[in-house]
Amino acid sequence: MDTATHRVVILVHDGVTLLDVAGPAEVFAEANRCGADYQIVLASPTGADVTSSIGIRVAVDAAASQSAPDTFLVAGADLYPRSPVPRDLVEATRTLALRADRVASICTGAFVLGAAGLLEGKHATTHWKVAHELAARCRTSRIEPDAIYVRDGTTYTSAGVTAGIDLALALVEEDHGPDLTRDVARALVVYVQRSGGQSQFSAPLQGPPPRSPVIRRITDLVTADPAGNHSPGELAKYMNLSSRHLTRLFHDELSTTPARYVEMIRFDMAKALLDQGHTATRAASLVGFPSYESMRRVFAREMSISPAAYQRRFSTTHRADPGCR
Repeated sequence: MDTATHRVVILVHDGVTLLDVAGPAEVFAEANRCGADYQIVLASPTGADVTSSIGIRVAVDAAASQSAPDTFLVAGADLYPRSPVPRDLVEATRTLALRADRVASICTGAFVLGAAGLLEGKHATTHWKVAHELAARCRTSRIEPDAIYVRDGTTYTSAGVTAGIDLALALVEEDHGPDLTRDVARALVVYVQRSGGQSQFSAPLQGPPPRSPVIRRITDLVTADPAGNHSPGELAKYMNLSSRHLTRLFHDELSTTPARYVEMIRFDMAKALLDQGHTATRAASLVGFPSYESMRRVFAREMSISPAAYQRRFSTTHRADPGCR
């Protein structure tokens, strides 16, 4: 374990989203309880305290010009997808980024990095609702709207709000390895440390809810009992429809087929079971995959890794010790 003090400077500003600050800060603070040595500093462009988006005052430790970070994080705000980033915030960001070994943004903090020219030619992400606006502002960047977080060299960007916790956990793991990081996640009651390669959404949440009562009944049925017999023929029979009509409804409502929808529900629930410590064979059986091999093919297609590799990289551990407290 690296025992040297590591200074994390979080840049805050008026209108800042409080969870973008508190979430990552709690990760680093909990890591300290587990043996790390992070010094957490809140900086603002001028050194003055700021007011968060919910009206809570945030006490600031220093001005950006007085801070020397090892890791620099800029928190987001609802303002900047809708308006230009102020000049003083841009300059503070550039100042801190020049001094830092690694630079990161939380949620819409990516707009601040972009305004400072720090995303040029880089892969990045932000909250999915405003990813299109970030792409419009940062035309040389490749914006990945479905990623939890993205690393491009020493620059990191995260998706919306709680994804900042995932990013902070990833930074702690870089510094101190997976064992301490899992202890931090467990102490914070984080269900699973998600990788940057994972989607921001689970399968049932992608896109708007179905308008058709028929599709809603089927999606509820499949989600409630993923291991049931949900072949297209059986689903059509259940709804007293022809298979062709059911397929057309799925295409129109969800841009997929009934079979692919069932497969993705099973895939999503299999990931949850692997996260909980079930074996891959057991997970495949519980969610209704015909075999482990059929589940493995879906994992390879969707994540480019096997179920076993997914479990090694992303699952929580279930050791008897209570953590670091």
